[in-house]
Amino acid sequence: MNSVVRVPLNTTPEQFARLQALQSAFAQVCNALAPEVQRTRVWNRVALHHMHYRALRLKFPALGSQMVCNAIYAVSRTSRLVFQMPASPFSLAKLGSQPLPLLQFANSCPVYFDRHTLSIKGSSLSLFTLDGRMHFELTLPEAQLALFKVAKLKEIALTCRLDGLYELAFWLESQQALTQQQAQAALDAPVSAQDEAVPASLMPQSPIPDYVSVEVAL
Repeated sequence: MNSVVRVPLNTTPEQFARLQALQSAFAQVCNALAPEVQRTRVWNRVALHHMHYRALRLKFPALGSQMVCNAIYAVSRTSRLVFQMPASPFSLAKLGSQPLPLLQFANSCPVYFDRHTLSIKGSSLSLFTLDGRMHFELTLPEAQLALFKVAKLKEIALTCRLDGLYELAFWLESQQALTQQQAQAALDAPVSAQDEAVPASLMPQSPIPDYVSVEVAL
């Protein structure tokens, strides 16, 4: 069973500013890498890491090594959406030998976390920021906390919602079958009205995310 657990973060004004700064810095790294994707037509995550990690790490020391890796993942992930999905107007099947367009990431782009940059111990959540770790108390129902124990974490993304609240989304893939009672309890847990099943391959329905603009090469 695949599922997504969305956790709103009740931030102070100071915490909100720190998350904004992190999101902006993350977008800067993405925008530094995007021209290289356009130039080389390479967006495989491993290849991008080997080709550009060291230069990005030197250029953006404040972001830390693992968060630079996560920005590389973000560019690879978005490039797959834009250049590989058949529904995209910029898919390679449609572009052929034409130059790739340039992807521009807005400051609203998701920030991706992993086990090195975010941790959960009991009901305490700790995540990386430019100014050190930030800590929150998780207020999830027991049924959804149990999902973290029986499921494989596939992806973690931080976004700012339209109502101005920062939110973490945890995409989970169950490694063992839940009982009918466990599954129903997890589905019924009233954490967020936006909880929903994970789309196939964790990809959104639209090939062009709303946080990305596409500049067509002339």
